[in-house]
Parts: sequence; structure tokens; C-alpha cells
Amino acid sequence: MVVFKVSRVETMPIDGQKPGTSGLRKKVKVFIQPHYLQNFVQSTFNALAAEKVRGATLVVSGDGRYYSKDAIQIIIKMAAANGVRRVWVGQNGLLSTPAVSAVIRERVGIDGSKATGAFILTASHNPGGPHEDFGIKYNMENGGPAPEGITDKIYENTKTIKEYLIADLPDVDITAIGVTNFGGPEGQFDVEVFDSASDYVKLMKSIFDFESIRKLLSSPKFTFCYDALHGVAGAYAKPIFVEELGAQESSLLNCVPKEDFGGGHPDPNLTYAKELVARLGLSKSSSQVEPPEFGAAADGDADRNMILGKRFFVTPSDSVAIIAANAVEAIPYFSAGLKGVARSMPTSAALDVVAKHLNLKFFEVPTGWKFFGNLMDAGLCSICGEESFGTGSDHIREKDGIWAVLAWLSILAYKNKENLNGGKFVTVEDIVRNHWATYGRHYYTRYDYENVDASAAKELMAHLVKLQSSLGEVNEMVKGIRSDVSKMVHADEFEYKDPVDGSVSKHQGIRYLFEDGSRLVFRLSGTGSEGATIRLYIEQYEKDSTKTGRDSQEALAPLVEVALKLSKMQEFTGRSAPTVIT
Repeated sequence: MVVFKVSRVETMPIDGQKPGTSGLRKKVKVFIQPHYLQNFVQSTFNALAAEKVRGATLVVSGDGRYYSKDAIQIIIKMAAANGVRRVWVGQNGLLSTPAVSAVIRERVGIDGSKATGAFILTASHNPGGPHEDFGIKYNMENGGPAPEGITDKIYENTKTIKEYLIADLPDVDITAIGVTNFGGPEGQFDVEVFDSASDYVKLMKSIFDFESIRKLLSSPKFTFCYDALHGVAGAYAKPIFVEELGAQESSLLNCVPKEDFGGGHPDPNLTYAKELVARLGLSKSSSQVEPPEFGAAADGDADRNMILGKRFFVTPSDSVAIIAANAVEAIPYFSAGLKGVARSMPTSAALDVVAKHLNLKFFEVPTGWKFFGNLMDAGLCSICGEESFGTGSDHIREKDGIWAVLAWLSILAYKNKENLNGGKFVTVEDIVRNHWATYGRHYYTRYDYENVDASAAKELMAHLVKLQSSLGEVNEMVKGIRSDVSKMVHADEFEYKDPVDGSVSKHQGIRYLFEDGSRLVFRLSGTGSEGATIRLYIEQYEKDSTKTGRDSQEALAPLVEVALKLSKMQEFTGRSAPTVIT
């Protein structure tokens, strides 16, 4: 057993270390500055209650992006120095964000220990590599992101920190499963490297009927394709889809995790998941090859998902609504019924209509998974989702990309249980169009303007708030832009009072609501590592079943024109087009 000593290293505060619910995200060049990561980690330890650190078990892993391996070794040494009893590391430092949540909630160590928290190393859907993004966030004992009270303490600590603690340990081999024991001033310290997939696979098998999905995947009528975009989902794709469910290994795309995500942008949308989009017959370049019936993609840390049918895109807003509408019948975990459903404010109201139809509790929350977590911890919510390709349930306290894929496969298996040996196959497109026929369609799109000058973005938002003071004038402007757009009846900045803890979240997005149920929403996103990202959400509800088959961009064109001219998007940002349209 290696015996270590603890050093106190003098340091100085480094500005700009305010973590949000998605953690701290910066360029790698920022994180590799002397003491930068160490300051944040020590500030986190100092923000936690003593019993959550001393003698505790912590998880340290992430999506495998560049700098992760170095960061894991630093955090292990700092955990030892701060009195942590043991650290669990996924083999090769890989654990998806949903798997970390599952490990915190479900895993029992070989000595009976349970984790009380985790450092997750990810910048989610942002690019990786020496010149790209790195990120770190802390999750609590419920498996969910640290609440604002903790992130505020971390930030305050980063502004006053004068020293951090670190142990003089040798690096731990994180490629080999096993336990390494050390001895320190406070006793034994262990690092356990464990299989990244086993706990998560076990949880998925307890939720879904793997046998029915296996029958679907073995049917000659069904073809399947999964794209991990070289993110951490690749560590789960083969164990789940190939080994457990019997899919062909050739159905997996880009499922080898890479530090730079293969030079791509690991964001599962129609712009960045080019190979999958082409394979499903949705790209502009035509192919003679018949597309698969079903395709799905994940982001870098595997908490986001994109669902595609043959030549058909399922919007994330529709996806969560369709999962909720079919969950009780198709997914064993929900067989006793749903406790309630929730969506983020910018997400379309498709889920609202399902909740009303099924008489379910419904919640509209700000963007940020912690709000769903509060509802789930209180037993108020079973299924939730956000339009930014995040869908999940109360099995963990993070969004879960592979869970969403398994949910869709379960629905397809249920709808086709009598059709696999004869009869017409019910496709993804059939399921979505049947849903629209029952509940109506929410035409919906999102325009992202990435890396906009931060001050220009704030000026644009201030302009939109000022406009809200006179709806009469705004309606005159709207009429002058497009006479075929409905009258605006309400405008505000979204504010949320949490029904569980009573906390109030203000300034959560600027809303313009129209008489026919249409909406325009503007938000500044905090998921980028530099500049500002303006997100514009455009939604129109159509309940006439004869009008639900239009092209989405065509149906939304009048509202898009109103949104761009009302906000003076080009004047403020200099952008004539968004970076991404989804």
C-alpha cells in the first residue's frame, strides 16, 4: 500500500468560474492554466457539507473528451487530500452523464458503500480537442446537478480561495478494472475502477421489456441505426444494442469514443449528425440505398438524443409527448401509471395536450434539469423533456439519451407486436402522424445564433423586454410585417415558482403569446464556452387534422418573419441566418 502525504498549495482566485446547472465550461486552454481546475475542485469541496466529503464515496468520470484523463488524476489526488474515503472511476474514465446519475443512485460498492456525489467531466454537446471545450460539474446524492445554493457557494469560494489540498499520489491506472489502495494521514483511501456499462445496463433492463425489443430488432421488417458521434454513448451501444438486443454491429455508427469526437460536433441534430441524417434519407444528396426504419443519435455525454424514422425527423417536443402518451402500455416501468409530466418552458405545448387528455399532473419549468429533479424527488413527475433533444424519466435525475431510444424502440415493438410476422409495419412516421391526428400538431422550430457578441445579445433581449410594455404597438408592428399572423394577447418574461421548495426563478426567457396558441420565445443559452447563444423558438398549433401534414418551415414562415423583424435580429447581431435550425 502506497502511503501519501498531503500538500497545501498556495493559489490565487481566477475570475470567470461561475458554474451553472450544466457546470463550468471553458476552452481547454483555460482549464490547463496553473491552478484553474484545482481552484474549482477545492472550491467545490469547501462548498459541500463536511459529511459529503470526509469519509465519503465520490464518482469521477465523464465523456472522455480531451484533458479528461489529466483531470481525473488531479481530482483523485485532491479527493484523497480532502479526506474522501474512496473514488469510483468508470473504466478508461468513461461514464455518460445519465450513467453517473444511475451509479450514484443504484451502485453498491464491494464493501457496501454508496456514492454521495460525483464530478462529471463533460462539456455536453460542445466540440472536444486541444483547442475546443472542456467542462466539469458536480452532482449531488440524488444523482442530479448541484442546486443553485451549492453552485453559488462554489462561485463565491473561487473568488476568495487562497490554497488547495492535494496528495502526492502516483497516477492510478484507469484502464484496468480493480481497486488500488492507499494510506494517508486519515487512514485508507481507495480508487475503484469499474465497468462503465454494467450498472447502467442493469437499470435499463429493469425498465424496459428487452425481449420484445429483441423481437423487433430481429424482424426482417425492421432496420436500425445508432450514431454515438464518437461520444461516450459508444461505451454503451455495443453492450445494449448488440449484446443484449441482438442488433447487427454494422448498425452502430461512430461508436468508438474519441477525445476530439472524431473532429466533429457531438450535437445530435440535423446539422451536425450528417452521416446518420444521410443514412436515414434526410439529406439533400439522394441515395439509392433504402434507409433504415429507425435511427437515433447521441451527444458527447449521451444525455441528449435525436430520433429519426425513414426520411422522417421527430422533433424533441413531439418525442416526449409521444413517449408520455404510450408509456403505460409500452414500457413496463410505467405500467402502474404516470405520476405527472413536465416540460421546459421553450419546449412546445405538445406535452400539455397529452397531459390534459390523459388527466395527468403537468408542470412547465425553466430550462435546467434540476427543476425536473425537484418534481421527481417529490413524486410529482414521471416523464419530462426539453426541446434541446433532452428526454428522461424519474429512473435517474438527468436526461438520458439511450433511455429515450429504448423508449421509442419499446413503442415500435408494442405497436408492431402483431405485425412482425405479417401485416403492415407501423413506422415511426405512422406513430407521429397518428399522434397528430389525435392531439393536433405543434409546428415547431428553433433557430440558434451561436457565438454572438455578448453585449449585442443583451441589447437585443433588452429591446424585446421594452417592446412588451405596449402590446397595442407590437400588434401594429406585427400586422405591418405579416397580416396573416394571429393577434398577440400576452407578453412576459417567464417566471417560475417551484411547487416543491418555493424558490422563484426569474428572467427565464422572453415570451410572446398569440390568440391562436402560437408562441415566440427568446432565450440566452448558457451552454456555450464563449460569446452568447441566442435561441429563438417558434411554435404554431394546428388541431385541424387536414392541415397537420404541411412542411414545418413552410407552416412557420409567417411567424419566423415576425420574430426576426420584431427582434431586429440582423441589426443587433449582424447575422443574416442562424447557425443551426432544428
